[in-house]
Amino acid sequence: MVKTFGQLYRDARHQLMTKEDAETASFYARTLICHIAGKSREQFLSQQELYVSEETCNRVQMAVTRLLNDEPLAYVLGEWDFYGMTLKVNENVLIPRDDTCSVTDLAIGEANRRAWEKRVLDLCTGSGCIGLAIAKNVPEARVTLADISRSALAVAKENVVLQKLTGRVVCVEADALSAPPVFLGKFDIIISNPPYITGEEMKALPKSVEAFEPHLALYGGEDGLIFYRSIAKNYRNALKNGGCLCLEFGEGQGDAVAEILEENGFTVLERRKDYNERERAIIARYQREEE
Repeated sequence: MVKTFGQLYRDARHQLMTKEDAETASFYARTLICHIAGKSREQFLSQQELYVSEETCNRVQMAVTRLLNDEPLAYVLGEWDFYGMTLKVNENVLIPRDDTCSVTDLAIGEANRRAWEKRVLDLCTGSGCIGLAIAKNVPEARVTLADISRSALAVAKENVVLQKLTGRVVCVEADALSAPPVFLGKFDIIISNPPYITGEEMKALPKSVEAFEPHLALYGGEDGLIFYRSIAKNYRNALKNGGCLCLEFGEGQGDAVAEILEENGFTVLERRKDYNERERAIIARYQREEE
């Protein structure tokens, strides 16, 4: 059935209000229609009486149904904004979250303090959001995006192209739970938002996360710390002398992560909170005594 933009919006909003509050339902409905119809918010508001094609009506209804089944908005749209970039996302990568700005800020600050070489590894890269944000904001940076998931790397590669960074960003397959491949070489900064959800927390994930986001990128072992132990032990060898490691971690994990780093010869420089005032990120320097 053909509808006007106004009718389409009201119908979508009415359906979404069965699961969301009025403000969220309004935002979701408007966002879906603008995305699918290729309209700006201003165009949408000024064209309420214009009729929409049947195809657009059907696509909006399908999208609303996906949201009602708890699928995250980012996956329904196929894209999400992070650090001033619009990135492609799908079920093979985690949705970039504002929490991750903390560790991104630390890495960008450290890169900007370095006078010359700025070779950066984004380990467990997923969509590539952190490494691409660094490349966008540090013009001298040369960034490697690494992940064990080839499906995730396919998304990251698309985002490298979308952000027009193919000259300074490459994608490689690498396992954060093993020693780094020799071909990677050494980096000035290694940054990672590794899986850190504990076994108990995995049992209590909301459906929108449990049913749709990749468990490979969520589960960090029974205590949530297996990746930190491996990265601190194995990937310190991929750091240049005096290089820095930046890590995101989960709520309440800061002390444990700092202890793991110090046990592996790192000196903690800073621990930073996210926008919710929860401690979320850490940066540490690795200095080899023999050098």
